[in-house]
Amino acid sequence: MSTPSAETLTPDALVRLVAGHCLRYPDSDLYGALPALRAALAGAPAEPARLIGAFLDHAEATEPLRMCAEYTSTFDTRNRRCLYLTWWTDGDTRRRGLSLVRIKRIYRAHGLEFTGEELPDFLPVALEFAARHPEAGTELLQEHRAGLELLRLALSAADTPYTRLLEAVCATLPGPSPETRAEAKALARNGPPQELVGAGTPLEPFGPGGTPAGGRASTGLPSDAPVDLPWPVSATPAALERTSA
Repeated sequence: MSTPSAETLTPDALVRLVAGHCLRYPDSDLYGALPALRAALAGAPAEPARLIGAFLDHAEATEPLRMCAEYTSTFDTRNRRCLYLTWWTDGDTRRRGLSLVRIKRIYRAHGLEFTGEELPDFLPVALEFAARHPEAGTELLQEHRAGLELLRLALSAADTPYTRLLEAVCATLPGPSPETRAEAKALARNGPPQELVGAGTPLEPFGPGGTPAGGRASTGLPSDAPVDLPWPVSATPAALERTSA
């Protein structure tokens, strides 16, 4: 994503951007960025920073080839551990294509053109968008909240360090995370209780075309507190490019 080098991000946006970076394939870019990613956590809320910091500790202590093997064995559809948001709502059906087009249109509506090699619903791309556009990005993540929570639970069952990244991401969203798969599936059907959303802002149901809105989990920091991005923008893998005005 092409952005000014002096861009500022909220604490939750920092969590999303750093977690998204860590959820990409762990190539040399990840290892080269580890010190900067750790430095960025100084501006993040305490608990998400602790979770992501634990993942960074694991990455630093793990040989790159082993880390790559761990990544590819962790994220696969066979074991219901998928990083593509619309896979959770649409599976491999025809309507998934429509959902992907819709996500690209959401990016475009905010002046961003998807240029990555992955699909536009790839979680690190959605997190990059949610970091740059917190309100619209939160709506997109909330729309896919059930899938995120099911992925978190599946990673936890697999006892992988990647669980911590999903826990950190979910902590930036409104309300508590479900504790079981049954609760996560109920979330998909009904959406979170309206009292967990910002006052006077009812949450729309989950599912293709839904647009949940408002609210956020308490982090102990003001939601509008700006934080300077502490590493060069070029260190963030490009997936979204600004369109011409």
